[in-house]
Amino acid sequence: MDTVVLLSCTGLGLGALYFLVASGLSLIFGLMDVLNFAHGALLSIGAYATWWAGTEAGFPLWLAVPFGTLVGTAAAVLLELFLIRPLYSSPRDQILATVGVGLAVPALLMGIWGADARPFPQPALLSGTWHLLGATVPVNRFVLVAAAGVLLLALLLFLARTRYGLIVRAGVEDRAMVTALGIDVRRAFTLVFAIGGAAAALGGALCGLYFGSINPGQGTGLLIFAFVVVVMGGMGSVTGAAVASVGVGLVQQFANYYTAAGLGDLSVVVLLAVLLLVRPRGLTGRLA
Repeated sequence: MDTVVLLSCTGLGLGALYFLVASGLSLIFGLMDVLNFAHGALLSIGAYATWWAGTEAGFPLWLAVPFGTLVGTAAAVLLELFLIRPLYSSPRDQILATVGVGLAVPALLMGIWGADARPFPQPALLSGTWHLLGATVPVNRFVLVAAAGVLLLALLLFLARTRYGLIVRAGVEDRAMVTALGIDVRRAFTLVFAIGGAAAALGGALCGLYFGSINPGQGTGLLIFAFVVVVMGGMGSVTGAAVASVGVGLVQQFANYYTAAGLGDLSVVVLLAVLLLVRPRGLTGRLA
């Protein structure tokens, strides 16, 4: 029983991390129709900015995480303004440009700090364990789940209850009409990209807590599973991404424990294939 509880909590923590990455990816694609292959780079920027603030600058983690998130958000805004915005009418060039950024940023981080993994600061409050139903569960798993829950609620409220959320949804449906009404859709799109970048950077800032270290290729590895989550949840559905994240995290953890090492990743691919055979548009296939 304690093993099942531990695997469940660990799987939920991993799923929460996947959602932090996939939510921004899903939001940007669903609202802006931009398939951002540089999303993993934003995660890496957030992770290294948090690590630098916590180790080199001596910030406590409760300041280092917001700092890393802000740096990742700023990087997302710059990416949208100077690279994505000029290419809105050319989806193929968008993909090529974001793939290039996704390859360049890890190489840049590797050139500055090396290829070796960097130990992530673990404050005493978050490095302990809780006893739950006989299992000893690391506290940081619950922190990730809480962060993902808050992010999901905030995104749903943004889309349904805020002016900019409604503007962006309308702009996706008919950008020309919204622009004719005197509304600057470009500003709203930049805001969406900033929110997506902030979610990825927050995921990067917290992934060090889960894994205990960060490395330049971490964002690329997590991006693969984020794409799986987005496809399983339904392209552009934040709620679907949340449900799919939980499923992927749990399946991966249980498969890795009860089968041979490495089969957890394969089980996720099999789960994706089965789901797409049954529901080709994913779990929801709609926004939010």
